Amino acid sequence: MRLFQMAVVERREPFVAIVQTHPFEAAWASEAIFFLRVESSDPAATLTAKVQISADGVRWIDEGTEFAPIAGTGDYFVRVGHLGGWLRLDGTITGGTAAMSLTVQLALKE
Repeated sequence: MRLFQMAVVERREPFVAIVQTHPFEAAWASEAIFFLRVESSDPAATLTAKVQISADGVRWIDEGTEFAPIAGTGDYFVRVGHLGGWLRLDGTITGGTAAMSLTVQLALKE
């Protein structure tokens, strides 16, 4: 039987200009899916976000997986393999007031 964990990393969190989610320890997992829901957004705002990995949850390195630019409310996801020890999303919001309210969930499997 495979191991599975679903975690809410951010729930309806307001972000302005910079997005850095809380880190989540995922060393036991072999694959992950980041689910991102834009709850509300300035109509002119666009989010660019990427997955970052870390060995210690303090220093971060871009993993290489990125979301396509996100404009408007809705649900989005990216798949990640070879996770390392910790995961988070890092991004920027541009345009308008550069503000969005986000919910981020992480599905981990082994």
